Amino acid sequence: MSLTVPSVLCCAAVLQRPDGAVLLVQRPFHKSMGGMWEFPGGKVEPFETPQETIVRELFEEIGITATFENISPFTFVSHTYEHFHLNMFVFLCNIWTGDVVLKEGQPDCVWVQPPDLENYLVPSADEPIIKRLIIEMKH
Repeated sequence: MSLTVPSVLCCAAVLQRPDGAVLLVQRPFHKSMGGMWEFPGGKVEPFETPQETIVRELFEEIGITATFENISPFTFVSHTYEHFHLNMFVFLCNIWTGDVVLKEGQPDCVWVQPPDLENYLVPSADEPIIKRLIIEMKH
């Protein structure tokens, strides 16, 4: 199978507090999939590794500082939308500095326990991440 739409490489982070809650950020309403909830992250820039991307995106998007030592690979998502194919590296991060500050016009953010993530409308590509988080909480 070959793609008929462009392929996009991006990264997302599952930020997890000691109580197990993870952060969801609401997409700005004027953007594609506006109002949906997602894990913070963004596109990999040219000459940038996925690890560099997620550290940069966490600072740019929500004002926290993560380091390479405090992020670890969690899963990979490959999902075709109507106009593009998304390849997404997902990292787990449970140590960072700073407080979450919405810096890119996001309407809101919430800390959610994994079993409650299913109550939020998320982009299709985020659904496998949520399923994995719920499964891992049971073990």
